[in-house]
Amino acid sequence: MRIILAANDTTFIYNLRREILKGLIAEGHEVSVMCQVLQFKDELEQMGCGVIDIETARQGKNPFKDIVLFRKYHQTLKRHKPDVMLGNNIKPNVYAGLACQMLKIKYIPNITGLGTPVENPGPLQALTTRLYKMGVAGASCIFFQNSENQRFFEAHKMMPKHAKIRLLPGSGVDLESHPAFPYPEGETVHFQFTSRILKEKGIDLYLAAAKRIHAEYPNTVFHICGGCDDPAYEEILKQAQEAGDVVYHGQQKDMIPFLKQASCIVHPSYYPEGMSNVLLEGAASARPIIATDRAGCRETVEDGVTGFLIPIQDEEALVHALERFMQMTPEQRKAMGLAGRAKMEREFDRKIVVKAYLEEIQALEGKDE
Repeated sequence: MRIILAANDTTFIYNLRREILKGLIAEGHEVSVMCQVLQFKDELEQMGCGVIDIETARQGKNPFKDIVLFRKYHQTLKRHKPDVMLGNNIKPNVYAGLACQMLKIKYIPNITGLGTPVENPGPLQALTTRLYKMGVAGASCIFFQNSENQRFFEAHKMMPKHAKIRLLPGSGVDLESHPAFPYPEGETVHFQFTSRILKEKGIDLYLAAAKRIHAEYPNTVFHICGGCDDPAYEEILKQAQEAGDVVYHGQQKDMIPFLKQASCIVHPSYYPEGMSNVLLEGAASARPIIATDRAGCRETVEDGVTGFLIPIQDEEALVHALERFMQMTPEQRKAMGLAGRAKMEREFDRKIVVKAYLEEIQALEGKDE
């Protein structure tokens, strides 16, 4: 079969979907990706995957630009004539999904999160949910990454009548690329925040907590990795680093060195996550987790066993969780990290996700015979 995987960008696809692509190619399918080209174009092509460059403004809300994006998807899909499209992220799911319906192309969207406009009540939610409903209306199967997103679709009558529904463990985690690294030794405690730098990802909470904890525990270092989606944060992070509160490393292509040095992964996000890959990769690497008690985060943590869950947008709770962590012995921290690794092995192995995709492609092949 000729298969196109659509997503926001090549970085997302290479980091989170390359095992699916490899599995499809190994099965003899002709596979391409349709997205904005950032990093990893050469690596994708070396895998035997075609790369179709389409610029995607992930957070843009300009309707005229969205119309242009829809037309690009329609033209590209019409030209390449895939048998199946695999959708990811909001705009590809909506606009490429609509194009698939018009062109009679089978497609399988993966709901990687609802996004702020969908989750927050108001006129924008009404418009966005309507668009999403239209985008997935002709899907043969829909993958959800958490049950709360699935319930949202059901409550807002966004679910197609005849589509098969499957719940995945997020994107899963590559347990070989993220082994249980030895727990760091020494007196210095390294906290790691990794994310696109957005208010909803909890960066303000992290900065405030870092300032307070570092003043009380001088042996702590608060690291930040990620690009600034909001340019205003570039100056904020610069000032926080000059004050000695954090160390900002910018966007990183390889997170393994940061995972190896980390004592704990901190993710106080209140963004509408599908499933946090930062937490999956951190736990797989045998690192304790401090995360928000919300869909897309709570599923990855057993509170008090593999890490700590905190309420949404609660600075005091985050500070308290960090203090609890500081009061633990190195042996307790290591044991917490190993418990997280065991949870990833039981529930979040990426092979589970790859198997689900291959099953659905095989089911579509059977229908065509």
